[in-house]
Amino acid sequence: MLSAKSFFSLDDFPQAEIFSEDGYVWDGLNNLKSYMDSYEYPKMLSTYLNLQGRPVEETLIFWHNQILCSCNTEITLGDTNKGGLTVVRNGKELEGASVIMAGAILLGNQIAIGEGVLIEGGATIKSPAIIGDCTEVRQGAYMRGYTLIGKRCVVGHTTEVKHSIFLNDAKAGHFNYLGDSILGNNANLGAGTKFANLRFLSGTVKIKTENEIIDTGRKKFGAILGDNAQTGCNSVTNPGTLLGPKSMLLPNVTAPSGFHPAQSVIKQ
Repeated sequence: MLSAKSFFSLDDFPQAEIFSEDGYVWDGLNNLKSYMDSYEYPKMLSTYLNLQGRPVEETLIFWHNQILCSCNTEITLGDTNKGGLTVVRNGKELEGASVIMAGAILLGNQIAIGEGVLIEGGATIKSPAIIGDCTEVRQGAYMRGYTLIGKRCVVGHTTEVKHSIFLNDAKAGHFNYLGDSILGNNANLGAGTKFANLRFLSGTVKIKTENEIIDTGRKKFGAILGDNAQTGCNSVTNPGTLLGPKSMLLPNVTAPSGFHPAQSVIKQ
């Protein structure tokens, strides 16, 4: 009931092995640090962008593990999630090129960027970070480390993410906070959604189900949203909130911690 496969389809997720086949869904969080520490990051990107906190001075193109300047380049900012970001350099389209806009800050040497990724100016990305194909990291986004982002995702304006996983097509577009959390495929957060990840009282986070209470062993644990789950604007989840696939947390509502099965509608 609380396994990864009961929350997500992992068929097209590049890092599916981070989840235990028969364990709890939050094993993905338990495995995140070791997985990302051992990941092979592009050397050219890490060498060039280890700038000690200085913003990127000019827009850069990342293509075939090369860093290219944007001179003599035409960039079309179409729908990034649909492959609409195009880069033409000296009359030749650089298929799969990613764009790092001037003013972005990338810290550390463990950052991987897929194809067709857009990182806007004003975004801050701390190592380690893995960003999948056709993902958009918007102005003001703050990725605090150990962030694993799938394909066609959005890390939005003034959205803060730390030690969390986005599966493919997950979107946190506006003013969100995610700590120690997982978003399933095509999960969507309304503007202002916050995932609380630390209890007021000391101790580990426990998950209440219909039949039992399970100690996760985690002191910090935000929320897990199954595939196609969504939250309304200004909603909040308590530490250890699990929303099954196609569930909804309505606007201005605080979700109680514990397991909420598929297609739940949390109104108050």
